[in-house]
Amino acid sequence: MALGTTLLYLGAIVLLPLGALLFKASGIGLAGFWEIVSSQRTLASIRVTVSMALVATLFNAVYGLLLAWVLARYEFPGKRILDALVDIPFALPTAVAGLALTALFAKNGWLGAPLDDLGITVAYTPLGIAVAMAFTSMPFVVRTVQPVIADLGTEVEEAGRSLGASDLQILWQVIFPSIFPAFLAGCSLAFARSLGEFGAVIFIAGNQPLRTEIVALLTFIRLEEYNYQAAAAIASIMLLMAFVMLIVTNLIQAWHLRYLGHGEI
Repeated sequence: MALGTTLLYLGAIVLLPLGALLFKASGIGLAGFWEIVSSQRTLASIRVTVSMALVATLFNAVYGLLLAWVLARYEFPGKRILDALVDIPFALPTAVAGLALTALFAKNGWLGAPLDDLGITVAYTPLGIAVAMAFTSMPFVVRTVQPVIADLGTEVEEAGRSLGASDLQILWQVIFPSIFPAFLAGCSLAFARSLGEFGAVIFIAGNQPLRTEIVALLTFIRLEEYNYQAAAAIASIMLLMAFVMLIVTNLIQAWHLRYLGHGEI
């Protein structure tokens, strides 16, 4: 009963919409599909989306790991408030987040004005897209890594120090291999969220074709034009990229677990 319910839910909620998307995209034929996905505007939107998602994920990989470490290992005044603030991107509507980020990083905004004095423009540039993506995807890294660090304890660090290992050796050879599967999963989720982000990005991006237009917006534009097949073709490219990313992530995690099982770390 439980297995049947799970499969029914998976089919109705996940597989059926994905199947409908692929079926709609296949209706234009291979030549029509290639013409849409290889157009200059589509390729530019894919390049902007993927490159800025990578930038946001790299930022969150470093910042999210540090924040998770601080929340898991240290006690300080205001820790519970900081811990609660991590979940704000989950609770805040993405459109509200986009408006707030735009006001904050505009040339007359609290952060935008001093950055503009330094010659750095965030709003209505690709950098603004990366900022919005980083904001909405940051909790994935923190919430995935934080409990693993908390469960790890300090015993392994103390054992490493007793054997004469430096802090860098303990971090690289003891701690990081233990949290790597969770860290990779968090980064993968953050990257996937960045690829599909819409509400927070469109307000701060400026939505200039060939420069700051993301794939989600281009898909929405095609839907507004009632060009459903083109929208499905563009969306299927992002779907394929997401599947490839998940497969690669699972392969890396499986290899890492086998590597740990052989005692080579």
